Amino acid sequence: MKGNENFSMNRTLKMNSPSSNRRASSRGTLPVSLILVAAFALLAGCTVGPKYNKPPVATPPAFKESEGWKVAQPSDSAIKGKWWEMFNDAELNALEEKVSVNNQNIASAAAAYFAARDQVKEARSQLFPTVTVSPSIGNSRQPLPAGSTSTNSAIQSSFSLPFDATWQPDFWGKVRNTINAAAFGAQVSAADLENVRLAAQSELAVDYFQLRGQDSLTKLLDSTVIAFRESLDLTKALYETGIDSDESVAQAETQLEETQALDTNLGILRAQLEHAIALLIGQPASTFSIPVAPLTTTPPPIPLGLPSDLLERRPDVAASERSMAQANSQIGIATAAFYPTVTLSGSVGLSSTSFTSWFTWPSRFWSVGAGLSETLFDAGLRKATVDQFRQQYDETVANYRQTVLTAFQQVEDNLAALRILSVEVAQQDTAVTSAQRNLVLATDRYRLGIDPYLNVITAQTSLLSNQQTATSLRTQQITASVQLVEALGGGWNASQLPTPASMITKVP
Repeated sequence: MKGNENFSMNRTLKMNSPSSNRRASSRGTLPVSLILVAAFALLAGCTVGPKYNKPPVATPPAFKESEGWKVAQPSDSAIKGKWWEMFNDAELNALEEKVSVNNQNIASAAAAYFAARDQVKEARSQLFPTVTVSPSIGNSRQPLPAGSTSTNSAIQSSFSLPFDATWQPDFWGKVRNTINAAAFGAQVSAADLENVRLAAQSELAVDYFQLRGQDSLTKLLDSTVIAFRESLDLTKALYETGIDSDESVAQAETQLEETQALDTNLGILRAQLEHAIALLIGQPASTFSIPVAPLTTTPPPIPLGLPSDLLERRPDVAASERSMAQANSQIGIATAAFYPTVTLSGSVGLSSTSFTSWFTWPSRFWSVGAGLSETLFDAGLRKATVDQFRQQYDETVANYRQTVLTAFQQVEDNLAALRILSVEVAQQDTAVTSAQRNLVLATDRYRLGIDPYLNVITAQTSLLSNQQTATSLRTQQITASVQLVEALGGGWNASQLPTPASMITKVP
């Protein structure tokens, strides 16, 4: 059989006999094709596009607000994975364990990560040839020769079983950059998953401590209602003996009723916080409740570490950094469009007019070839595409640096809040003590008939206000501790990000 080679280097050899196959081989057709494949494979080590280097960011030598802050011992220089256990609250620990399992936002982020990981496998499949098979069976009726008197026409059958393979060698690293981009994107999704997890965990802790703060306020107002009721009884007794007036009784009744209404109103926020916690742990609000208990937890010492460590400890910073790497790979993908695309193709199979002769040597055929394509003119499309991805890379660099600045701001904000609140709580406790002393004096003078009941009301109102402030400050203090842990990354580290190899081999 004689074969001709066209411009695209495609050659098809149909083998009619073993001897013809030997003759084709002796002419060097198959070895030449194999040499071409080997040469193309050697060229497949080139990768175009910029090499990724993480852009530098300025980090301070120490946290500004850490001076005078009580930190953990040097042996505890990093926050542990289950960071909420440092608050020593068994009920909080039990609730936090349910977040990772039942929280639907975490489940959604996990599904997004698994989908991104599958995209890595999809991209990696481009490194290998695509093999297809398209068997066919057909019958055809041949027309009768001119002048024939026969009424029977010839019916011819055909049986074909071709296997086709195509492959585009990754000469310029387009596929490798695509794999890298997908892998970096999956790492972004993994970091986003950890960020969602940390946000849910910290939100649960904040809601829990705010609920306990509401329970403390409820306890305070319950005791205040009892005290105001006793004051009302005293005022009524003095009024009945003629020592005091009905006006003082009305004032005492008004004060008691206002405090009872305020006490009742606390139930609204507590119910909302309880419902929010139910949502975070993936449980219907109608079937969830937390027993009433006042806030007793004090802020624990929190290990801060070095500011430079913050870049590795926060999942949002890690996600932003991986976005830069992904954008850098996109530049390489776009740059590869400037280079020619080579496609290697081959086909092998069986073709015969009789099914019984499929496996005979003359029924076998094969072909192998290579094609090259190159864009000669695109009116600047490829250059504009590369420039676009370079600008998008610069955008991710700016976003990364902004994320780092935000991270330092959040740490400093919460350190400042804790430092100031520690002083304010002490000052407020002193104010409560003074208000209690003032109330005792005002009550004694009222019993003796020296001062009117209005002075007692003023002293009681002042004491209640100061006690409420002290309780709210303690709630702010413990929630600021939780927010500081969140700002420090919650015990996570960038080394926990999955590697590209693990994305290809692991299953959910």
